[in-house]
Amino acid sequence: MGPWRFVGRAAELNRLISTASGGRGRGLIFGGSAGIGKSRLLREGVALLDTDRLAVWTASANLATASLPFGGLAQVLPTDQPPGLTAAALLRWAVEALNQQAAGRPIVLAIDDAHLLDPSSAALVYLMARDEGATVLGTFRSGEQFPHPIAALWTDDLVEMVELDPMSVDDVGGLLAQMLDGPVDHASAERLWKLSEGNALFLRELVLAAKQAGEFTNKFGMNRWTGRLELAPSLTDLIDARIGELTTGVRGVVELAAFGEPIGFDLLIKATDPADVEVAEERGLIRVVDSDRRKNVRLHHPLYGEVVRRRCPTVRTRRLEAQLADLVEAAGARRRDDLLRVAVWRLDSGTAQDPAQLLMAGAQAFAGFDVPLATRLARAALDAGGGFDAAELLSTMMMFSDQPQEGLAVLDAVEKQATSNDRRARWLVVRGLVSNWGLSRESTPDELAVEAKALTDPADQCRVRSFEAIMRLHRLESAAALKIARSILDRPAASVAARGLAQCTIAHLQAAQGESRASERAIASVQADAPLWRADMPYLQLALELARGTRLALIGDVAGIDAIVADEFADLADAGDFRLGSGYLSILRAQAARLRGQSAEALRTSVQACAVLATSRIYAGLAHAERAQAHAMRGEVDEARAAMADSDEAQAPIMAILYPWREQARAAVVAAAGDLPGAADLLRRLVWRLRADTLAGHEVLALHDLVRLGLAADRIGWPEEHDPAQTVADRLAELAGTLDGDLPEIMATHAQAAARRSGPDLLLAADFFKAKGLWVYAAEAAAGAATRFRESRTGDAASATQLVGDLLTHCDMLRTPALGLSKPALTDRERQIARLAASGVSSREIAAQLYLSTRTIENHLQRVYAKLGIAGRGQLGGALRMVPDA
Repeated sequence: MGPWRFVGRAAELNRLISTASGGRGRGLIFGGSAGIGKSRLLREGVALLDTDRLAVWTASANLATASLPFGGLAQVLPTDQPPGLTAAALLRWAVEALNQQAAGRPIVLAIDDAHLLDPSSAALVYLMARDEGATVLGTFRSGEQFPHPIAALWTDDLVEMVELDPMSVDDVGGLLAQMLDGPVDHASAERLWKLSEGNALFLRELVLAAKQAGEFTNKFGMNRWTGRLELAPSLTDLIDARIGELTTGVRGVVELAAFGEPIGFDLLIKATDPADVEVAEERGLIRVVDSDRRKNVRLHHPLYGEVVRRRCPTVRTRRLEAQLADLVEAAGARRRDDLLRVAVWRLDSGTAQDPAQLLMAGAQAFAGFDVPLATRLARAALDAGGGFDAAELLSTMMMFSDQPQEGLAVLDAVEKQATSNDRRARWLVVRGLVSNWGLSRESTPDELAVEAKALTDPADQCRVRSFEAIMRLHRLESAAALKIARSILDRPAASVAARGLAQCTIAHLQAAQGESRASERAIASVQADAPLWRADMPYLQLALELARGTRLALIGDVAGIDAIVADEFADLADAGDFRLGSGYLSILRAQAARLRGQSAEALRTSVQACAVLATSRIYAGLAHAERAQAHAMRGEVDEARAAMADSDEAQAPIMAILYPWREQARAAVVAAAGDLPGAADLLRRLVWRLRADTLAGHEVLALHDLVRLGLAADRIGWPEEHDPAQTVADRLAELAGTLDGDLPEIMATHAQAAARRSGPDLLLAADFFKAKGLWVYAAEAAAGAATRFRESRTGDAASATQLVGDLLTHCDMLRTPALGLSKPALTDRERQIARLAASGVSSREIAAQLYLSTRTIENHLQRVYAKLGIAGRGQLGGALRMVPDA
């Protein structure tokens, strides 16, 4: 693997360059732990300095030269050192030699690992730093001893000392994309970031080992880490060196912390010698952290734990895990996650004997959306004699692990044990879950309806029927779903979980129908009851997120979507490999990015969703549709068509409720290919269907897509007995008067302005979209206004064009039909000249480059100004942004 391209650290890099180039004489030294990227930052900054103006010298200190006089600066000093000079005279000679080599240029002296400089070199660096004509740059390793002259650099205020923070998760994602020749899904990047703690050296070794072991998969161009950790020998040796030799007592402290982290400080003191704990902390092997008014102990770095656990012999490992379980149980297992931790230790140490403990721990793991751990515990509980309850949990976990056939077999094996009403209801629910969403069996809701009638307890009936309701909604049997859900809410005997699922069904339907406020109230009610239903029905969270996400996407609340993907569930879904949860949230992120015009982010997150959901048919069709939308808005027609074909192949009838998003995507793909009449026909048919299905919230978006194609004044052409003369703008105005939220009204304003060809009103619509952060719609409305002003030669076309340019700075690569329709018709030559002029090239210089006369260049520019509706060169940059090819 070759060297990495430099990623991140932009602020630090700019600061280094500014310090070296500013001529202020005050230097800059970066500190940090080994491998954090100090040396690379210094090299990258020095490489960007102007060596014609500055005398730039670099040196790297090391242990080999630390005992040699001027060994650390041997790379920059002349080789013909005068013999017989005193130490002071040698220093004066070195200073004069460097000044002579500079030949009158300001000196920049860059020292890597300055803490390893020999005394003579350190003294020389100090003297150079005191010289007004020199600037010292450098790095040092935190926690090391410094030569006194180096420490005096910042105590005497000759340099600024900056402690480098670890890389951010975004920087880690950038490095991973380089190493793996393609983007990496967010969950993998975050896991590796946490494991490496942002240390570039550790990250490199982790990825090299995982890549060599085949632990990265690639689907749809997105790399995903399996989570199985491989440690390269070089990394293990490096960590061994940092841990160093351990006494038996200190090793016991480190091993208990490794297997138990986070382990309570008091428990660790009780289990070991306090003096050994003190030594471990002093040596930087462990750290004490505050957590919920308690003190916990962790190893200093996550990878220390990985190495220590792998180095520990099997017999001692099992003894330590059993000891940890005994310690926590003896203390009362009072913390929220103690039950889960004890069960895992018991299982790993071979001392697990209580299936009830394993089952309760498995349920707790699932409530935290850790699907692999919950599966493991449920299987162990079943093997230990957990019976029906263990089979129920294991079957559920297999459904969410994309093993529905195996899950069905586990469940069917315990059907005879489902003798009570309660057990029968639970058995039916899990079997319906696996059968419907795991195996896409369309008969499942009807089977549940029949089975529910045989249950005599109202609460059990409601539990089963709540699943029937949401299944029918997903199949687009909206009226039946609503009737069942309302009947459940009318039954006082219904459990909190059954009522929550019924409310999610109603909230999703209300959002699709444009009843945003009612949907929001229902969602808030379910969320408030989460502590009451999460242990019983954790997967209800998926129904809640789908209802909430649908509502926010339909009302254009991108800030609300940001809040969802940043909350606790998103973290738990990613960390616990809850693919349906993290996959849907990636789709939601893609929708928000698309509305903002951030096509690269929309593509990245939609591809991530496709990769995560590759083996699932629940949201896969929607994920591919979002990928098609992202490609379409970037003008990537072949890729968009392929993504839409993938969507059609992956879409299952059990999720028919998602058809509006998919059909909008289909129209976008057709429009991107240049077939605007074909796209318009698809959208009209979609509008007809949405009206028939009473999904007015979706209908607004489909109608607005027709506006974006320039068809606001066109008739809809209803196939039924609706108003035959009703236009797209008329229908949007009609819906805006009945639906909740401000987006229908803004879209109706846009439609009316476009139908009347009113530049001022189009600018007003652009301002409304801008206030909501919907940059694509805002830019398209403003581009329409600029076109109207140019056509009518009234209004301020230049200001409108400038607004388009300003709005498009929030976006990246956009090739939407609306921007294309508003695009001024520049010739290739006009476009070429305009680009050069916008970049600051004079007309005379352009003429010389293109072998034309200056007058010809000016004539071309005047035609460009007229077409773009601007006054001159100062407005060219912004105006060219509205031209997609620019």
